[in-house]
Amino acid sequence: MRKTSQYIVLVMCLFCLTVVRAETVSPSEKAALVDLFQSTNGNAWNTSWDLEEPITTWKGISVFNGHVVEINLFHNNLQGQLPESIGQLKHLRKLNLALNNLTGVLPKDIVNLKQLQVLKLEMNRFKGSLPVAIGQLTELEELSLFNNFLSGPIPESVGNIEKLQVLNLSSNNFKGLIPVSIGRLKNLKSLGLFENSLEGEIPKEMGNLTKLEELVLSNNQLNGDIPKEVNQMASLRILQLQHNQFKSFDGLKMMNTKSLLVFDTDSEKYNMDFKNLAVPTRMADTKFEDIDDNE
Repeated sequence: MRKTSQYIVLVMCLFCLTVVRAETVSPSEKAALVDLFQSTNGNAWNTSWDLEEPITTWKGISVFNGHVVEINLFHNNLQGQLPESIGQLKHLRKLNLALNNLTGVLPKDIVNLKQLQVLKLEMNRFKGSLPVAIGQLTELEELSLFNNFLSGPIPESVGNIEKLQVLNLSSNNFKGLIPVSIGRLKNLKSLGLFENSLEGEIPKEMGNLTKLEELVLSNNQLNGDIPKEVNQMASLRILQLQHNQFKSFDGLKMMNTKSLLVFDTDSEKYNMDFKNLAVPTRMADTKFEDIDDNE
């Protein structure tokens, strides 16, 4: 009986130790979270943090094996700038700060988050350019930055993020050419570059994106001819090219029109060919779909 009691006590001690370890993160990671709280006016958040309570009780924070792996503060009234110390959270897999009032430039150290799989910063007021080294985030599957004030060119290094499935940079102030390197993103399913100031031709290399289901390039300053390589995008369901300066849409002649649900160009001739679509054509619209998992 005594041995049984000792065994139960030992098991309970091990359990408690496991729980404590799960709730404990390194001082540098905790400091980075506190810095985020203070830099974004945490006391005014819709749901604030009690910094005296364990980190695992803080809204939107997930901890695994003693490391912060997720921050989800979607639509939580964050105000101010993201601190450079965000780069200390090197085990972070998901960062969702969408639909807040964040300003300033993106921290340059955000590229240190090498395990990041999801980065959602849409519907804020970020300005400045994308970090040139954004391509170091090679584990990213979703990069969503639409509806900010980001500017400058789209870095060529984006083509290094070969696991990307969703890339949405719409409704910003990006300028310059569409990077040829985007043609390397062979897992991409959705590409949104709508409503920027992009110019030049659509790179023929984008024909390599055979898994792409949605391509929205409307409301830019793109020109030249539509490359015939677009016809290689056999998975396309949504294609929107209107409000650009294209010279010719003849490159679309061989496209399988029956597979498309939405097709918009500035060419009456080609839009007429799609009169049997299951749904009406529409203006390119940046979609915003998200769920606050913590409410």
